[in-house]
Amino acid sequence: MIDKSIMYDYLLERLTKLSPEDVGAFLQDLCTYAEIDNMAQRLYSAKMLLEGKTYNQIMEETQISTVTLSRISTCVKHGSGGYKTIIEKK
Repeated sequence: MIDKSIMYDYLLERLTKLSPEDVGAFLQDLCTYAEIDNMAQRLYSAKMLLEGKTYNQIMEETQISTVTLSRISTCVKHGSGGYKTIIEKK
């Protein structure tokens, strides 16, 4: 059995090789439309949090649940920095 960390590392390494168009095609093959929509909603909600928007503003604009928004907020404030990195990356 292959160690899961090897598969995870392989995924990350391959993602770094993709163009934006390739990422879109890969996500369409890998995920359901709902999963892609959820990821987009979460990322956009994180962006709004970093911009200083209130929970109410974010929930109204994105239709995200309070539970999910709370999780995103915790990750933005205390997580590994992934949201901030992807949002601020030029």
